[in-house]
Amino acid sequence: MKTFLKVVLILIAVVLAVKLLPVALVLGCLMVAGVAVFAGLGVALLAGLICATLVLAVMLSPIWLPVLVVVGVVALVRRPAKATA
Repeated sequence: MKTFLKVVLILIAVVLAVKLLPVALVLGCLMVAGVAVFAGLGVALLAGLICATLVLAVMLSPIWLPVLVVVGVVALVRRPAKATA
């Protein structure tokens, strides 16, 4: 009798799984679509952030280019520190 109950319970579980398969597939497809939308938004946001950073760098170039030149000249002129033993 115990084996018969196991078989009946397994059959009920299989029938439920088959009946709920379309619902599970729809939910899975919706989740995949949602992840794709959020991934697209993330890529667009990252591209916008990179563009804003480049625009800021171009706008500030009159400031940082001369500073970069001065730092380069100082690095060329100064003598390297001697290593102590």
